[in-house]
Amino acid sequence: MSDPVQFEAFLHHYQDLVYTTALRLVGRPAEAEDIAQEVFLKAYEHFDALAASPTAAGWLKTVARNLALNHLTRYRNRWRFFSELESEEDAEPGRAFADTLAAPETHQQTLDTADQREILEAALQALPAAQRVPLVLYHFENLSYEEIAARLKVSLGKVKTDIHRGREALRRKLQLKHPDLQSP
Repeated sequence: MSDPVQFEAFLHHYQDLVYTTALRLVGRPAEAEDIAQEVFLKAYEHFDALAASPTAAGWLKTVARNLALNHLTRYRNRWRFFSELESEEDAEPGRAFADTLAAPETHQQTLDTADQREILEAALQALPAAQRVPLVLYHFENLSYEEIAARLKVSLGKVKTDIHRGREALRRKLQLKHPDLQSP
């Protein structure tokens, strides 16, 4: 039997990671909370092995991602994708948006970065699921186009198109909401 006090500390340590992973994919706080709760129920079942594991964060994130994708597939029948003849790839594929933010040097810069992340999260949540999910899987979960296509059961071209459209929509939303976040 797992020690409840240790599990509570474990839960508090990883709750933000699990919740934000789910929220980025499902787009609704209540659904993300349900998924996070399910992740931690699974973690409790395997807590004896997870407690000392250096890969606990990765395991939790993978479980959260898989449960969120299952949720989207099962409960949100929104997977109507549109084809586009022309798709564009970024100059630096696989580079996460968070990696492009400069490291804060002062308290004010730390606050500004936190504000920018909040603005990004809000803009990301405003995207339709067909654009948000592939974009999050690519930039935040670091999955390849091929892995995303396999997980979402769509064509590679569809993934590229949705990521391109999602980036463009996100860029427009960020420029409208906060001119300081415009790309160079």
